[in-house]
Amino acid sequence: MTRIRRGYIARRRRTKVRLFASSFRGAHSRLTRTITQQKIRAFASAHRDRDRKKRDFRRLWITRINAVIRGSRVSYSRFIHDLYKGQLLLNRKILAQIAILNRNCLYTISHEIIKIK
Repeated sequence: MTRIRRGYIARRRRTKVRLFASSFRGAHSRLTRTITQQKIRAFASAHRDRDRKKRDFRRLWITRINAVIRGSRVSYSRFIHDLYKGQLLLNRKILAQIAILNRNCLYTISHEIIKIK
């Protein structure tokens, strides 16, 4: 009995998976089962870390604002509370940018909010 040549669909699927894992080290880029496991793991990590990145950036912004605001003898929590009471809608990302690029502007904002109160 002669040998039957297989189709190309399974090979094409494996090649596509191999291209995804081409940058992985060792067996993780060579063996099909291991590649599949690593692919699942990579997608899970990517999904988890998308949320993690949002948390980390928020923490960074809060730290930057706090570091600059402490110079004007105001705590971070008090500053944010006064912002909300004064209905000044600036998010933490913008406040962190102001803190880095123009400290005096942030000092002015905090002093104006204290005057409004």
